[in-house]
Amino acid sequence: MDTIGFIGLGIMGAPMAGHLIDAGYTVVASDHRSKPPAGLVAKGLKTVTGHHAVAKTADIVITMVPDTPEVADVLFGENGVASGLTGGKLVIDMSSISPIETKVFARKINDLGCDYLDAPVSGGEVGARAASLTIMVGGEEKAFERARPVFEKMGKNITLVGPNGVGQTTKVANQIVVALTIEAVAEALVFASKAGADPAKVRQALMGGLAASRILEVHGERMIKRSFAPGFRIELHQKDLNLALEGAKALGVSLPNTSTTQQLFNSCAANGGAKEDHSALVRALERMAGHGLGE
Repeated sequence: MDTIGFIGLGIMGAPMAGHLIDAGYTVVASDHRSKPPAGLVAKGLKTVTGHHAVAKTADIVITMVPDTPEVADVLFGENGVASGLTGGKLVIDMSSISPIETKVFARKINDLGCDYLDAPVSGGEVGARAASLTIMVGGEEKAFERARPVFEKMGKNITLVGPNGVGQTTKVANQIVVALTIEAVAEALVFASKAGADPAKVRQALMGGLAASRILEVHGERMIKRSFAPGFRIELHQKDLNLALEGAKALGVSLPNTSTTQQLFNSCAANGGAKEDHSALVRALERMAGHGLGE
């Protein structure tokens, strides 16, 4: 089995790496900025010093970090992954970043004789822990087939959607759908609550009809229970919608509802909620309505 380097052991990355260890892979991480989670070390995670050493040790290197600049730094910064690569290795970026920059990163890695896949995920912390993530992959088919057994330990719906950059484009599209659906669920529940209905019972009723969705099920419950500990932070969804709006401007495409939803996220962040779960978008609508769910 390939040795896998895993960079980015946060809310999502840690359980993803854990599944790979459980499946029998040798997984290597860096102690570059912080010590890897003790639970992973107890499972058998190997540690080395620096991203260069991760790339030198591993056959496949996975990155799972917050934004485009972090990926650039991990890959091409001082003692970064690129400096430790040798021909035939595979780099997989599972972060959610710029499709345009992804194409640049892929070319640089390819020039070193290595393959590159952009493979962002959807499913949040719940999906990461359950190994049920949706994985949207951009890159060459031979690299995808090499990575497929690895992906299958972390996700369920795994699709090669096109060449490098298309995986990230698909993730941006996903984030548009998720954001606008969160906004719709929040709007419906605030409306129902202010009209005097019990939002929990309204949600239960809606789950049996055409309005049913995973967002209504999971995030609607979070809104009602006021459970906003992050599975996916508002500040990260702001980043993803910025990618959507920047891309839309470059393409000459109008995304009016994406823009409106971004303003609601901005309102939440301005009121101290940047690190809350994105379901906390409901707070912005509650402020405008002068009414909280259950009041």
